[in-house]
Amino acid sequence: MAIETELKLRIAPDQLARLKRHALLKAIAVSRPVTRRLYNIYFDTPKLELHKTGMALRLRRAGKQWLQTLKGGGSVQAGLHQRNEWEVPVRGPALDFALPDMADWDEHLPLPLRRKLQPVFVTDFSRTSRMLNFRGAEIELCMDHGQVSTEQHSVTICELELELKSGQPRHLFELALAILEVVPFELEMVSKAEQGYRLLSGYTDKPVKGTVPNIAGTDTLADVLQRLIWSCLQHLQNNLRGAMKSDDAEYLHQMRVALRRLRVVLRMAEKFRPDGKLAALRLEISALCIALGHVRELDVFIAQTVQPMCKRMAGHTGLQALLATCERQRSDCYAALRGAAQASELQRLILDFSIWMSGAYWQQQGGTEARARDFATRRLRKLAKRFAQYGKQLNTVDAERLHALRILAKKLRYSAEFFAGLYDRQKTRAFLAALSEVQEVLGQINDVAVAHRLLDELAKDAALSAHQEAMVLAKGWIAHDLSHQFAELHSAVRRFNRNGAFWER
Repeated sequence: MAIETELKLRIAPDQLARLKRHALLKAIAVSRPVTRRLYNIYFDTPKLELHKTGMALRLRRAGKQWLQTLKGGGSVQAGLHQRNEWEVPVRGPALDFALPDMADWDEHLPLPLRRKLQPVFVTDFSRTSRMLNFRGAEIELCMDHGQVSTEQHSVTICELELELKSGQPRHLFELALAILEVVPFELEMVSKAEQGYRLLSGYTDKPVKGTVPNIAGTDTLADVLQRLIWSCLQHLQNNLRGAMKSDDAEYLHQMRVALRRLRVVLRMAEKFRPDGKLAALRLEISALCIALGHVRELDVFIAQTVQPMCKRMAGHTGLQALLATCERQRSDCYAALRGAAQASELQRLILDFSIWMSGAYWQQQGGTEARARDFATRRLRKLAKRFAQYGKQLNTVDAERLHALRILAKKLRYSAEFFAGLYDRQKTRAFLAALSEVQEVLGQINDVAVAHRLLDELAKDAALSAHQEAMVLAKGWIAHDLSHQFAELHSAVRRFNRNGAFWER
């Protein structure tokens, strides 16, 4: 068994041709490029039992040779795919399990399952490969262009694969960063096999919520922080392509949630071990949050305020002008987000994170490693104390204090979610449910404050100079139930306060 480590990059065909001619590859190549056609037949049972267990079985024809390959296990982190791989040559386009030294195959492909195997899809592509020496690492660069096909559907594939032959995973990210200076690309989270399975099942892209990795009380804090950061980056990447191309505002919302969660984990990492690169990455994440925040504010304002008003008062000229102006500004914001420069900047940011995550910061420093549960208890205790202090002063709260309470609610909730697996699950669920109610009402109150600020800014737009009455009308609309929201906030905080601190023994 071998462990395959490769970085996948999705790239446009014209950019692939441009990269082939660039001096970067010529400078680090140690072999001439070789082009061949690869035809692959993937097998599974009618119920796709292999895919459900994370395995993929294929027959590959390369020239006159056939190879039988089984892949499975491993992980995907920021486009870096690490998988177990078993491969044997076979005589022709038929599976053969009677070859010597196939004990591992017997474990993953028991006889009852083998009897049900059948072809499910094929990949057929041209591959141009060459060996590179990049900063002492030996890397095979493959340029693939072709198709994944089922009986009824097909999709074009055009990607780069950087496979590590010797060296460290960070070398793949560093090489990708150098390539990004030459041509744009997207880090690819989905393998060719997974694309085939998606075609087979009729999968359609949709916004993806974040998940929390499993952690245990015996885990070191460094291990837990690493897994949390990777999970936040994956949450970000799972929604990035949709935010760039889809009109569904939920993609952008999930990107912002991923970034906020990431900021909470990075703050923990700073307390664990301060680092200059970590501080710089935190600043970049904060700046990106601000940039995406304005787009999200317009999305919410249009959907929750302007469109309902236009529907209620159809034909109101001022409100229609307000809606048109908001939609124009939102369109401009999305155009900036989806521009080539910003798209490449987002890929660079993820690569920078990946290099740092693969670097010296995470190496053992000697001595006794801090345990995750000890850190979690201290962190949750501190956040809960601060939240309680702000929550006691709601009767005299001002906008600034409300904002601080909302931010604290997010930090406390995300931290509690991250470490929930270390404590009693029933108590944790009750705590999080009550805190979510508080956070929801605080979000509604904040939406009102944001709407007022946006209206003040929009009033200065020349297109609305003749429609100031619409601004007044809109402010009255958003303020009419504010007193009810404050009453809901008091009730939600009281219910939350009845929950005990689940992290205390």
